[in-house]
Amino acid sequence: MDLKNLAGKKIVILGFGKEGQSSLSLLKKFCRKNDFIIADQMEKNIFQKKFSKLAADKNIRFFLGKNYLNAVKEGDIIVKTPGIPLIKIKPFIKKGTKVASQTEIFLANCPGITIGVTGTKGKSTTSSLIYKILKTGEKKVRLIGNIGKPALSFLPKAKPEDIFVYEMSCHQLAELKQSPEIAVFLNLYPEHLDYYKNFSSYSKAKSNIARWQNKNNYLIYNAEDKAISKIAKTSPAKKIKIDISEAKNFIGKEKTALMGNFNLFNIAAAIETAKIFKIPKEKTLEALKKFKPLEHRLEKAGTYFGITFYNDSLSTIEQSAIAALEALGPNVETIMLGGFDRGLTFKNLAEKILESNLKNLILFPETGQKIWDEVKKQTKGKTPPQAFFTNNMADAIKIAYKNTSKRKICLMSCASTSFNLFRDYREKGELFKKYAKEFNPAKKSAAKILCQK
Repeated sequence: MDLKNLAGKKIVILGFGKEGQSSLSLLKKFCRKNDFIIADQMEKNIFQKKFSKLAADKNIRFFLGKNYLNAVKEGDIIVKTPGIPLIKIKPFIKKGTKVASQTEIFLANCPGITIGVTGTKGKSTTSSLIYKILKTGEKKVRLIGNIGKPALSFLPKAKPEDIFVYEMSCHQLAELKQSPEIAVFLNLYPEHLDYYKNFSSYSKAKSNIARWQNKNNYLIYNAEDKAISKIAKTSPAKKIKIDISEAKNFIGKEKTALMGNFNLFNIAAAIETAKIFKIPKEKTLEALKKFKPLEHRLEKAGTYFGITFYNDSLSTIEQSAIAALEALGPNVETIMLGGFDRGLTFKNLAEKILESNLKNLILFPETGQKIWDEVKKQTKGKTPPQAFFTNNMADAIKIAYKNTSKRKICLMSCASTSFNLFRDYREKGELFKKYAKEFNPAKKSAAKILCQK
C-alpha cells in the first residue's frame, strides 16, 4: 500500500498498542489532511489517563471499549494490529474498505532491503544474530518487528542503503501480498491453533514470507521440513538450504554461547544471510563469539545452592521443551511443564521424559495434567519421574529446591503458553529467576520460606 494513495482517506488505527501508536505517528506525518479514528478495546477512562494529550485531540475520533469494532464501518483504510484476527472484523467491513497492516505498509514503502525471519521457534534468536553479524560487518542495519522497534518508526528516515532485519510472526504475515527481499524460514510446527482454525491455515499465513518473492530475491529455508519445502516451491526466489554441517565447518573450533542443535540451525541460517551481504568470515565469527542468548530462551538464570536454573519461558510447544532437554543433556533432573491448554498433544514429550534422567516433573495447570497422563500412558514398565502439581511459581521453586540434587539442573521449559497463570512469558520467566535467587537455601532469609507448606 503506497502512502501516496492514502490522501483524503478515513484511516482507522485498529488496536492501539505499541505498533498501533507507531502507525498513527507515521501516518499523521504523511497524511496530514486525513481523518483518523483510533479504535481499541481499552476503556475510555483508562485511555484518557494513558494518552491524555491524544484524547484531547479534536481532529481524531475514538471508538473505545467493548464496541470498538464498530469503527471499522467508518473507515476507508483499516490499519489492523496483528493480534486482531481478520475474521473478527469481516462483519464490520463495508464494500471498498481496504484492510492493511503495518508490515504491508512498510514493505510497500521501504527503500532499503528487508530480511524477513519467521518460523514457529527460533526467529528472535536468528533475527538478533543476523543483526549482530551485519552490524559487526559495518552495515547500516536495524532490528525491527516483534523483537525490535515497530517497523514504521524507521520509515520516514529510511534510505536505499539501509538493511532491516524484520522478525515476522504468523499474524504479521497473514494477508500479505508482498514478501521481503530476503526470507529466512526456520521451521513449522503446530502452534497458534487457538487463533487459526487448523495447521493448514497457520501454514498458509507463514507462507507469505516467500509467496510473493521474485527471481532476484533470496529464500533461506529448512529443506528438511516437508511443509516448508512445499512452500519453497511456490517462490521464484534464489533458494538456499540451511545446512548444519556447513555451519559446523564454518565455525570450526570457535565457541559460542548458544547451546543445542536447534541453535546451531539458527546460526547456520544467520551465516547464509551474512554470505549474501559478503560479510567477511572473521567478522561473522567475531559476532558469533560475542553473541549472548536472549532472555527467556534457554537462559542460564544462575547457580544457587549447587543447582543450576535455566529459564526457557518462551517454550510453548513440545518440540521446544524436547530441544531444551537435548541441549542441556543428562544433568537435567527437574523440569517445570504445563500452562494454557490449546489442544496440542504431548506424546513426543512424554517419550523424551521417560528416556531421560529426569527425576522430578513440576506441573502447572492446565496441560500439566495432560502431560502427566501421557507419561503414565507410555510408562510400560519404566519408572516415571515423580510428579508435583502447583499453580504458582513460588511453590514451584520451593519444590525444585527440595527435590533437585546439587550439581544438577532445574529447567523451566513448559511446552505451553502462560496466559492462564501469568500475564505473559516475560512475567513467568522473571518470577522464575526472582524466586530461584531469593529462595536459595544458602541464604538465611530463605530458610523459613522453604519450610512453609
